[in-house]
Amino acid sequence: MDQILGQVLRNAVWERLDMLADLANRADTDSLVSVARSELPRLTEGWRAMLQAHEPDERGDCPTCSTRWHRCKAPCSVWQVAHEHLVAGGLAPQQDLRRPWHRGKSAVPGQSRAAKPAHGETTGRHALIPQVATH
Repeated sequence: MDQILGQVLRNAVWERLDMLADLANRADTDSLVSVARSELPRLTEGWRAMLQAHEPDERGDCPTCSTRWHRCKAPCSVWQVAHEHLVAGGLAPQQDLRRPWHRGKSAVPGQSRAAKPAHGETTGRHALIPQVATH
């Protein structure tokens, strides 16, 4: 049941991001202003909440990315991706902003962000996207 709920949640998030990207690429100016006013505060709060969960602890480790057996030093991949997209975006090479690392290579070298579909996940648009092999 948790796998099904997780897939529904992931699909909803990917579809929302797809919709926002489509609006950014196709909407008229008045619609863009309206969407920006409603969505930018939500997106910034989402980034803040996610980054707060990845704030380094007193040892300089990311408490979310670290495990009992492997400590992840800050800045973790979440902070690196945040910096790349929010701060260095104008300096970074241009890429397709519609799920640039979805089912593919991570924006952070050496780390795969590809998620394997859970056993039995055969529904939902994003569950059916074939996985890209990463080396």
